[in-house]
Amino acid sequence: MEQKWPQQIWVVRHGQSAGNVAREAAEAASQFLIDIAERDMDVPLSELGSRQAEALADWFCAMAPEQRPNVVLFSPYVRARETAMTVVNKLDREQLLTVVADERLREKEFGIIDRLTPLGIADKYPELHEQRRHVGKFYFRPPGGESWCDVILRLRSVLDTITREYRGERVLIVGHQVIVNCLRYLLERMDERKILETDRAGDVPNCGVTAYTFDPAAGKHGKLVLQMANFVAPLTQTGVPVTAGKDQPAAPKS
Repeated sequence: MEQKWPQQIWVVRHGQSAGNVAREAAEAASQFLIDIAERDMDVPLSELGSRQAEALADWFCAMAPEQRPNVVLFSPYVRARETAMTVVNKLDREQLLTVVADERLREKEFGIIDRLTPLGIADKYPELHEQRRHVGKFYFRPPGGESWCDVILRLRSVLDTITREYRGERVLIVGHQVIVNCLRYLLERMDERKILETDRAGDVPNCGVTAYTFDPAAGKHGKLVLQMANFVAPLTQTGVPVTAGKDQPAAPKS
């Protein structure tokens, strides 16, 4: 039977963004609103985020050419695009089959609670805050926004595209924290309890890599098997490559 899946899939969160920095500052100061002027889709990488993306690119380039990504799919949000293109610009363009911005990989939409911290949600929308606590983040959908289930629905379509167009290839996906978690939910056949347990263990790190390799002996017809979770390439000086390989450790929190 013909192989259904890509040979390799890497799912990566974008590098640190200016929005990540602003959110952390707002929450540390117990503020209600995150101080960021841009639309969420326009928020760029921070200086550290750019360095993280460079380290990620060096990590991929340290692989043998036949092991590197040859398909790159990414969220159109600026921070994800910048991360993806940092990698693409260091790869051999002639070896790449396609580089595509896919809106289905965008950040979860937050609707009316966009830019609010948890304290801000509780202050401005106490009923929504209580509903979210009662229902849980997997099913809770803020007005004008999405639940995790909504994100999972659009990601099922992404996986349909990948199995139709990129079987046997090496696919890099660059997205957002919820995208990483929801793709793990699908690829590892999790349930609500397991994915929320994984989420509670800690944030997906910026430029964290979760990788799957196709194993023809797994399952009835072969399947993707988790190789590492939330691995982060160490920051290096410019021009000093990082080691790449399957023996990189998975993050203990996942």
